[in-house]
Amino acid sequence: MKGEGKMVLNSRMKWVGLVGLVLSAFSLFIHFLLARFSAEAIVDYQSSITLFSWRPIFESPLFPITNPMYRRLWGPVRRLEFLHPDANPRGHYADVSSQTNGFIFVRIQGGFHEIRNSICDVVVVSRLLNATLVIPEIQSTTSKKGISSEFKSFAYLYNEEQFMAALAKDVKVVKTLPKNLKWARRKKEIPSFKVRYSASPYYYLNRVLVVLKRHSVVELVVSEGGCLQAILPPQLQHNEELQRLRCRVAFHALRFRQEVQELATKILLRLRAPGRPFIAYDPGMTRDALAYHGCAELFQDVHTELIQHKRSWMMKRGIVKGKLPVNSAKQRLNGSCPLMPEEVGILLRAYGYSWDTIIYVSGGEVFGGQRTLIPLHSMFENVVDRTSLSTPWELTWIYGREANLVSSYPSTPPSIEKEMKHEAWKTAGPRPRPLPPPPARPKSYNIEGWWGWVAESDNEPESTVMELRTNAHKLLWEAIDYVICIEADAFIPGFDRDGKGHPNFASLVMGHRLYQSAALKTYRPDRKEVAKLFEKIQDHLYHANHTWLKSVRKHMRKRLIDGLIEASTKSKPKSFLSHPVPECSCLMHDSTETEVHASSPSTQSQVQAALGVAHQCPAWMKSDLILRSKDKDNEEDLDEDDSTSSGLFFRQGGENHESGGGESNNKEEAQMDDQEELEGGER
Repeated sequence: MKGEGKMVLNSRMKWVGLVGLVLSAFSLFIHFLLARFSAEAIVDYQSSITLFSWRPIFESPLFPITNPMYRRLWGPVRRLEFLHPDANPRGHYADVSSQTNGFIFVRIQGGFHEIRNSICDVVVVSRLLNATLVIPEIQSTTSKKGISSEFKSFAYLYNEEQFMAALAKDVKVVKTLPKNLKWARRKKEIPSFKVRYSASPYYYLNRVLVVLKRHSVVELVVSEGGCLQAILPPQLQHNEELQRLRCRVAFHALRFRQEVQELATKILLRLRAPGRPFIAYDPGMTRDALAYHGCAELFQDVHTELIQHKRSWMMKRGIVKGKLPVNSAKQRLNGSCPLMPEEVGILLRAYGYSWDTIIYVSGGEVFGGQRTLIPLHSMFENVVDRTSLSTPWELTWIYGREANLVSSYPSTPPSIEKEMKHEAWKTAGPRPRPLPPPPARPKSYNIEGWWGWVAESDNEPESTVMELRTNAHKLLWEAIDYVICIEADAFIPGFDRDGKGHPNFASLVMGHRLYQSAALKTYRPDRKEVAKLFEKIQDHLYHANHTWLKSVRKHMRKRLIDGLIEASTKSKPKSFLSHPVPECSCLMHDSTETEVHASSPSTQSQVQAALGVAHQCPAWMKSDLILRSKDKDNEEDLDEDDSTSSGLFFRQGGENHESGGGESNNKEEAQMDDQEELEGGER
């Protein structure tokens, strides 16, 4: 009996074990199915349950939109409300010809803003030469850079289908070259042109077009961030239509791929979740820009050495002319250096933004790391960026499936080789015999802040595959930042020039905002004037008096218009997209607004004449205009009755204090200050 009971028990245990193995195999199978087919749902689920690092802290409820302080800080710039986007062709515009002169294949090098400028230029060149454009190849997003094989070059950043559909009536666009020409390109048998920056349209008409007609294909290599003049010659036929084509490419055809656009939208919704407006701030502090403009002494320690090393490299290649040592303090006073985050923070606080204002910091690189942003964090509680508003999983998802990179360290030699060397050493010559030097130990460099090679070598180490992959990722980061900066309630740049002296990321943002929503607050502080203002209070930087605060408010308000007009002569000749007015804009007024400006034509007509906008918006746009005459009348009164602006500098926890004798709660004085701002800033 006992033996039979044991056998029964053993058989049952075997069956239980077998069932357990089957269930384990089945659960693994289900797990792989979920991982393969439900990745997108998992991302959404993780996003819904993730607790982000940002915890918004607010002092008090937001001002109502009828409050004069809200109008000062977040309201539209009334003298620009007549500007509306209009990039459609005007007059006769020929359709795309079915027979073209050949194919144009383009390889583009550079950063985010350079790529965007270059794509717009090559589309215009294709239209000018009546050529078929092959979707451009972005060099920093090719498969050799270690990125996901799911995306191919252009498609890594932009939506190919949207690009082709939006330009169907302007340029014939194809995804690849025909097979015979593709084979010729691989053999390097097609003619190639390395186009210089801002080339004349006649260069293409006189030189490139001849070769294009002869070989049916040409290759253009664009590396300077633009291959066509920003301001086209007036004698060029249909020059304004070509400029409007640039606008259609930049503001309508170039849409980011779906994954990037969706993540940018999510981050934007999270920014707006508290129900408050926010400021976007682009520091513009890249190593190349600081080196080009001689701003090394704004930093300390190894960062200064890094900037000087880069400047030396630029001098050897003729990018920078002049001497290696530069007086950075003098450059700063001349307005040639970026505004530091601390200075931007003080400007915003002086203008009236409270310590709990939401500030979004954009940019793929802030030279000096988070240390340079500490003063800004100390002045504003809600300083965020894309990393604090998204999860690592979401950022990884937009990269696609990337292969694990093989370590760059040399592999360990096989043991048999060690034994052979050991035996050879034993039988070698008389003793003592000097041993060969040991092999160099592989060095690893941290690209996020500490560059060990500076003290050991005059040459920078070659970029590893991981660094090349990170550079491709930076394009996606900047794409997200670009979307958020465009939609921000207010925008302020720290710098508007890149490492070649050309308009940078912030300039493109300001140009896009000018086209899409000209009346949104876009501050363009004059760095030279700001430097002078800070020189006056350098001994008591955080204890400014009322006179200084009044000067800052007046300057910031004035530059909303004056900075825009100045951009037409400083930025536009180098990048059309930084100032697409008047070619891509039109005028539109409601009847009440016209009557108001007829009684005081000096301010409105002066701005309109300075910007050169004369084209009236089409009737279909006027039908969509919402009349707000009553609100505008109220806004005029509210601006004049702004009695709450005084005493907001560094207010926290309900305390008002302005050191240096600057405290003033007098209502009449506040009204006088605001009236002076209104007259100076919108003139």
